[in-house]
Amino acid sequence: MDIFEVIRDRRSIRKYKDSPVEPEKIEQILDAARLAPSWKNMQCWRFLVLRDPARRAALLEAIPDDNPGKKAVAAAPVIILLCADPRESDVENGIPYYVADAAIAFEHLCLAAHALGLGTCWMGWYDEAKIKAALAIPEPMRVVGFTPLGIPDQEPKPRPRKALTDIAYFDTWPANE
Repeated sequence: MDIFEVIRDRRSIRKYKDSPVEPEKIEQILDAARLAPSWKNMQCWRFLVLRDPARRAALLEAIPDDNPGKKAVAAAPVIILLCADPRESDVENGIPYYVADAAIAFEHLCLAAHALGLGTCWMGWYDEAKIKAALAIPEPMRVVGFTPLGIPDQEPKPRPRKALTDIAYFDTWPANE
């Protein structure tokens, strides 16, 4: 699978088979995330891999019941939390770049997982304080998101995307925007 296929075909997976994920694949996925670019190459991200059912259950307590991804987190054999240390990044023009740095690494992770036949689903609706308490994540680390990881048990159709002409401008910003 080439990079353009991986980008085009990746989907958010919310149903997983009850099968383990090989440790070698988890390490390969994390290594792809490690290679992401970051602010001044400071690499502010950290990944907490939850394989133990009790640790995964502790995470579930921090997800609202009406979050449609909660069932995916409950079913997946692995959860990967994305954390970032704001001290290992910076703020420019009012933008805290630790979020961007972590997001780039996480996208590398999600694309690598798809290339290996695994599914992911970026989760961003949770109670950060509960997660940090339940999993002993220290200050000043921030939980930027997490994903279930496993063998997909569904094949979602592509979601609609805006046309390139609606989002990309060349040389000048359009007058009607």
